[in-house]
Amino acid sequence: MKSLVIEDEPDTSRYICKGLKEAGHAVTRCDNGLDGLHQALTENWDLIILDRLLPGGVDGLSIVSKLRELGTSTPVLIVSALTSTDERVRGLRNGADDYISKPFAFSELLARVEALLRRSHPRHASSQLQVADLTLDTRTFHVARGAVPIALQPRELRLLAYLMRHEGQVVTRTMLLEAVWDCHFDPQTNVIDVQISRLRSKVDKGFSPALIHTIRGAGYLLGERA
Repeated sequence: MKSLVIEDEPDTSRYICKGLKEAGHAVTRCDNGLDGLHQALTENWDLIILDRLLPGGVDGLSIVSKLRELGTSTPVLIVSALTSTDERVRGLRNGADDYISKPFAFSELLARVEALLRRSHPRHASSQLQVADLTLDTRTFHVARGAVPIALQPRELRLLAYLMRHEGQVVTRTMLLEAVWDCHFDPQTNVIDVQISRLRSKVDKGFSPALIHTIRGAGYLLGERA
């Protein structure tokens, strides 16, 4: 899932982004309305989470209203400290698909996200990911090959979830750095190679077929190959 978070409060933004990434999302964040509007209009997103009150001269309602005016059906979840019934109704009538009040528990936000995605992306919204006999439950973090459980570290879980959500596709170093490490530049280290090697030793060693493949000069691919 490719998600955009438009939130100016640093702690709230980090809280949302961290949780979404742990759930397997590739997350981009903006801290003002103007940049948020630009990102919302110029990229394709599976989900947008935004605050109502934003700096930059553009508020959350203006962003969602513009999206709907242009015919964009991307699910939008408003997260706001404006909690009155009138404000919630205003947000929904301006085109938001759901509205959650601050403060909130991330478990509730994730449940609402999953509900929105079930309607727009039914295949990807399930917490159960599966490729061949490899399964990963993004709620319980249970991983197995067939009936054999596999213990993974948090970073390995995020990496595997991202690869599984992109089954059969080549994912580049840049994609992995942004989605799994929240790094928007290449640090010129072998951190990805090391993590892929560790993940492969747990997911593929002793099992058949091998599922994690290095595509020389391009990146990595997870899936069965002839």
